[in-house]
Amino acid sequence: MAEKVLMKGNEAIAEAAIKAGCRHYFGYPITPQTEIAAYMAKRMPKIGGTFLQAESEVSAINMVYGVAGAGFRVMTSSSSPGVSLKQEGISYIAGADLPALIVNVQRGGPGLGGIQPSQSDYFQATKGGGHGEYHLIVLAPASVQEMADLTIKAFDLADQYHVPTMLLADGTMGQMMEPVELPDTPPAEVEKPWAVRGTEGKRPHNIINSLYLDPELLEKTNFERFERYAKIEENECMSESFMMEDAEYCVVAFGIAARVAKNAVVAARKAGLKVGLIRPITLWPFPKKVLAEAAEQVKGFLSVELSMGQMIEDIKLATACKKPVELCCRTGGMIPTPEQVLESIEKLAKENQ
Repeated sequence: MAEKVLMKGNEAIAEAAIKAGCRHYFGYPITPQTEIAAYMAKRMPKIGGTFLQAESEVSAINMVYGVAGAGFRVMTSSSSPGVSLKQEGISYIAGADLPALIVNVQRGGPGLGGIQPSQSDYFQATKGGGHGEYHLIVLAPASVQEMADLTIKAFDLADQYHVPTMLLADGTMGQMMEPVELPDTPPAEVEKPWAVRGTEGKRPHNIINSLYLDPELLEKTNFERFERYAKIEENECMSESFMMEDAEYCVVAFGIAARVAKNAVVAARKAGLKVGLIRPITLWPFPKKVLAEAAEQVKGFLSVELSMGQMIEDIKLATACKKPVELCCRTGGMIPTPEQVLESIEKLAKENQ
């Protein structure tokens, strides 16, 4: 059993990436994720890896594209406006069906916004973000331990399905410190016969590309890609249910909002309200089946978000609007208190007795 160490969330991501076999990092500093870049700058040279602070976020993501095409585990990290600059490159990586990890430790927006925590990049992460038709596998940690575990999981899923993955955290998760346990065992080697690493005269050239000038070929490729996405939706949905066995009302929240909401659910139970929590861990694929089942049981849903309300749309779609779905939110870098969430729960219960 590995020993637990006290780490910041950002540092846990960086060390977990190294444990997962990532030896190539390209990024650019921006609050509140700069510790990831700083950690990689210190560690990568000591383990024979590559750290490069690019001249811009655009450069960084295209460097990720190149290393991913060579078949190596590679990552970049940024925060909201920086990730916006990476969207064209992310679309290219998705269009070339390459595995890579993008970390977004969110801050308030739009524009430069502020440096405080936010969840307002939900749409950008789960609906594509860049041009064209594609998905990222999006993982949302709610503890420093999950920051580490889901980083490793993200690399594994990227390799398994040939898709870029995103770890979508927020400024609080990046800056908070908790004990974390990291694995000692190295990752298993993954064969990548498609990688551009030189032929040694033994095989035809591999070509990495996202340009399809023949519309029929592009259509065929997109159909095949979405068949793969359907397998991801079937096999890789992750969520946590808390006190849902007899719940009459369901709170849905992810990341730091879920930690706040869990305290509110406990308080609601003490007040005699049968409330439970569903925490999506994969934001894409969204845990539709779990929420659809909950819609047959509960009288209403409450979405708790650090945004003006984005995940709430996926809750309504997953539940086919069978039950009311209300919103409890703070934005601009503010985090709701358990008391505010409890007040929203009580209002939901009063309106849907």
